[in-house]
Amino acid sequence: MKYLQFIFLLFVLIFMALSGGCQTPDSTQTTSTFSGTVGITNNGFSIIPTFSLNHPAAIMNFSWRKKRVSFDPDIRLVPDASKGGLIFWVRYRLIEQKKFSLRVGAHPAFTLIRSSVTDNGNTKDITEMLRFLAFEVVPSYQITPHVGVSAMYLQGNALQNHGPQLTRVLFLNTSFTNLKLSQNLRLDLFPTIFFLHTDGYRGDYFTLTGSLSHKKWPFSLQSTINQTFNSNVPGNQNFMWNVALNYHFKRKVTGN
Repeated sequence: MKYLQFIFLLFVLIFMALSGGCQTPDSTQTTSTFSGTVGITNNGFSIIPTFSLNHPAAIMNFSWRKKRVSFDPDIRLVPDASKGGLIFWVRYRLIEQKKFSLRVGAHPAFTLIRSSVTDNGNTKDITEMLRFLAFEVVPSYQITPHVGVSAMYLQGNALQNHGPQLTRVLFLNTSFTNLKLSQNLRLDLFPTIFFLHTDGYRGDYFTLTGSLSHKKWPFSLQSTINQTFNSNVPGNQNFMWNVALNYHFKRKVTGN
């Protein structure tokens, strides 16, 4: 897996260089936004139980946006890169108003899982890469500056004949953001109910993410819980939780 570790390191260095080389925007130039979150968690888990890492992991979410289009890589890897996921979203905002928005997106995904193979009577564990194509449709409505609601339909299709083949998920989201706890402390809460269908199996879940941040610091402390209402999905865990320490950045990038 050394080549994956090299790609991972190269990816981080490229994005660090881009973020460090950003300039002050000029009104005569086109402005793009480059932002991201880099963090570590004690437990990387997935909405699809089969792909949960169940292990400490590095999590990196980046976004490069120009007007209504954005490129949003989402990378999650355990320390030795033997398990994880690499998702490369391309998103477009069809409607972008003060309160209502409608976003569509698509991505290729590469999921690393551990599997067993037998060669000449000897069984060994290897890291296997599964490939998927997926798309999303996301309408959202901002009720107040601090409260919003959204729905998300996500469908993923496998590009190999084993593992999950067709996955469909409906998310019903609420967001409570920038809640003032003190002069500098802020709290964000994201409760979600989602309904997972994968290859004839079904799971209904509740998840809640909370994030605590300081107005003057680029770091946040985040925790997520995931509770199963009802599920017959293979590998499902009734309750999962994690805690993560994240670093956030945002820059303006100018160009002709």
